[in-house]
Amino acid sequence: MTDSPAGVLRVVLGDQCSRTLSALRDLDPAVDVVLTMEVAEEADAVRHHRQKMVLIFSALRHFSLALAARGVRAEHVTLDDPANSGSFSGEVERAVRRHRPRKIVATHPGEWRVMRMMQSWEASTGVPVEIRDDDRFLCTRAGFARWARGRQQLRMEFFYRDMRRRHCILMEPDGEPCGGRWNFDAENRRRLPRNVAVPSPPRFEPDAITRAVLSMVRHRFPGRFGALENFAWPVRARDAAVALQDFLQHRLPAFGQYQDAMASAEPVLFHSLISAALNIGLLDPLEVCRAAEAEYRAGRAALSSAEGFIRQILGWREYVRGIYWLHMPHYAALNMLAAKRPLPDFYWSAETKMNCIRHVVTQTRDHAHAHHIQRLMVTGNFALLAGIAPEAINEWYLAVYVDAFEWVELPNTHGMATFADGGLLGSKPYAASGAYINRMSDYCAGCSYDPKAQAGERACPFNFLYWDFLARHAPRLRDFPRMAMPLSNLERLGPEKLEQIRHQAARFLEALPHAPAEAYR
Repeated sequence: MTDSPAGVLRVVLGDQCSRTLSALRDLDPAVDVVLTMEVAEEADAVRHHRQKMVLIFSALRHFSLALAARGVRAEHVTLDDPANSGSFSGEVERAVRRHRPRKIVATHPGEWRVMRMMQSWEASTGVPVEIRDDDRFLCTRAGFARWARGRQQLRMEFFYRDMRRRHCILMEPDGEPCGGRWNFDAENRRRLPRNVAVPSPPRFEPDAITRAVLSMVRHRFPGRFGALENFAWPVRARDAAVALQDFLQHRLPAFGQYQDAMASAEPVLFHSLISAALNIGLLDPLEVCRAAEAEYRAGRAALSSAEGFIRQILGWREYVRGIYWLHMPHYAALNMLAAKRPLPDFYWSAETKMNCIRHVVTQTRDHAHAHHIQRLMVTGNFALLAGIAPEAINEWYLAVYVDAFEWVELPNTHGMATFADGGLLGSKPYAASGAYINRMSDYCAGCSYDPKAQAGERACPFNFLYWDFLARHAPRLRDFPRMAMPLSNLERLGPEKLEQIRHQAARFLEALPHAPAEAYR
């Protein structure tokens, strides 16, 4: 137990590696202690990809050391510390016993479960606890609630326009959006041509700290999903800044038109790969948006590229966080389509004849990354069409992607991918047949199935599952205007054709292999 004057215990979580963190705002280096920790309870909350664990643990170790180099009393508890209690609450209680602080200060976490845990610390430690807003986001939780109040529909497009005005991003002096339009999404849907060269993103080779974490994770989680050999994520703010600049210079110019494309040989294409750095606090979202805007104003990037990229951060990222905190905890339990099928084994093994799913799951295993269309229109689309239980696919997405934290993952999966929230977030289910995947990728060329066949031995499962999905949920879907055309097309199939398709869908779904979750722990 220390005899030093009582200061403040400042708790920093794994996605809060920011010097500007609200919990550190009035830090007194002479008496305050900054606690960071790696705990088994969080590592095992879901079956996190091993690269995700390495990223968070290494970033925390680097962050703690950087604070210590500035004279801060920084304490970091490693996962393999014999004294580690294994939980956030246990480590906070141990730190209170060591330092006898007059107060505990933390920043609002990104998960409802952890928020409830933080709220219990005052009772368990006997020390006052202050939980501060996370002002690294560009819209506060209270601000989003004010925007949402009284609105019948919470559409991202209108929130995004408000955020553009509020932060004066891509705006003209007269208050109009640059280019006279708010959204250039219609120009961002091109398939990747064969003759387009895709620049390789930078790799950040593991230093001694990261190598030690890699060794620990490899030893402690030998059977966990995810390859470790390809780990090259930035774990420090200065490396994340290099990653951002590389994207702005080499990939942003072509990002817009190809952001929805998928290509077997190009896991990154023109995407930024900075979402993980943003989500753990190594980059500031407003600075990222202004940097992309500067590329447009300097003539180095088209408006459609800059706007499309900024929309993902200033619009979508802020919007889904607002939805999460506005509707939790009941949001996670919604299941509008009554989906209940277990998660198929191939989401972990990649062993399936569907080339698109095999490719995306393999890429996810090797890199802990897949871009938004791969997630939404391949793995998400299949989960929607097959009726996978929302809690099962939610857990998978939260586990396998390096940038996945519940505030961002749950609305994307629950609202966009599986439509479990019944249209609270999206205006329709993003259901699609094999035609969409064939149009936006080269996956179908190497597949055992024919993307043009609706039924029969070589029919793409996405095709017969698509029509079966529409038939199964037609009564519910008629309430959504954007589903009028698909439902009209369903009626044109005719009863015999539809019966054949639905019979094939039923046989296919019954034959799906389901592995117990414990097999991948």
